[in-house]
Amino acid sequence: MKVLLIGASGIIGKGVDAELSPRHEIIRASRTSGDVNVDLKDIASIRAMFEKIGPVDAVVSTTGKVHFGDFAEMDEEKYRIGIDDKLFGQINLVLIGREYVSDRASFTLTTGILAKDPIQYGSSASMVNGAIEGFVKSAAIEMKPGLRINAVSPGVITEAMEGYAPYFRGHDPVPAARAALGYAKSVEGLQTGQVFEIF
Repeated sequence: MKVLLIGASGIIGKGVDAELSPRHEIIRASRTSGDVNVDLKDIASIRAMFEKIGPVDAVVSTTGKVHFGDFAEMDEEKYRIGIDDKLFGQINLVLIGREYVSDRASFTLTTGILAKDPIQYGSSASMVNGAIEGFVKSAAIEMKPGLRINAVSPGVITEAMEGYAPYFRGHDPVPAARAALGYAKSVEGLQTGQVFEIF
């Protein structure tokens, strides 16, 4: 299969790349590196990416930024970071990408454990992750026949604990290689409308 991997230069993206590349052709995309550049906050950039690469059999997104902060100091601007980047970035990837992918293609989006297990300073991440999961479940029942969509919801990634450890006390970290199995399940399986939790 021809797989478009967005966020390929990130920790999870590298894990997914290592898992899928022995079996598939990977087109690596990120903001500043890879085979093609894309800014998911810019719909023109998303469309230009698909125009450049042509039809693909799977679209995998392992990217998305949210703001971590004390709820007492959160405001619309801080919530907008996650809404515009991780939420609508991935939603627009599907809305635009469905026009370009092959007839039996799949989309795999990224959420995270905070959709179900909130932490201090994580209200934006919990909100965005929950919204993505709702979108995936509902979009799956209306997508064009043959197309599939799933999400992967990993726990905090082991390789990211240096920066995230203070937020995730008591959590059992997930190695990127294990999180990557959820993406393989989505790309290579037949299920749709699922959230594959990797905790």
